[in-house]
Amino acid sequence: MVRLEVETKIKVNPKNVNELRERIKKIARFRNKTNKYDSYFAIKINGYPKKAFRIRDDGKKLVVNFKKWLKNYWTKDIVVKEEYEFTINNKDIFLALMKDLGFREWMEKIKKSESYIYKKNTKVNIEINEVKNLGYFIEIEYIARKEEVKKAMYTIRSILKELGIKSNEINNKGYTKMLWKKRKNRG
Repeated sequence: MVRLEVETKIKVNPKNVNELRERIKKIARFRNKTNKYDSYFAIKINGYPKKAFRIRDDGKKLVVNFKKWLKNYWTKDIVVKEEYEFTINNKDIFLALMKDLGFREWMEKIKKSESYIYKKNTKVNIEINEVKNLGYFIEIEYIARKEEVKKAMYTIRSILKELGIKSNEINNKGYTKMLWKKRKNRG
């Protein structure tokens, strides 16, 4: 089954993190805290790549993840992507194969995540993320089947209202794109 990641992301002022956390705790139950070390690999390194994948190390397992953008579903406040994930046991062997196919190391991202499950729908995950060199973000993610996309969007918008988040606070630019631009601007 193809998983669709239906999500929105909000940039948060560090001064407002504790207040938002308290609002989240009213509508969701705490799941866990994790540190996520992501290594990205891409085919085209000159400019922003069209094809990339990530290997996430959370200290317990290695998970390969790649996504396909489904822009026909996107709105100004919510993005939808096909998401593929699988675990690997031997990173070196997997990377040898990927490098032979043309992928090269591209970027790293470190994310400290605090995860909550929405009380009204356990398919929804709400995260408070601190991304190194970018700051704090809230992510609201619904993992859906194709026929659930509209319901997922409605649910996410309802959560935004419950949390008092306005649509002009949404920033759905990808973390890698933000990090890449920051690195590019430093020159």
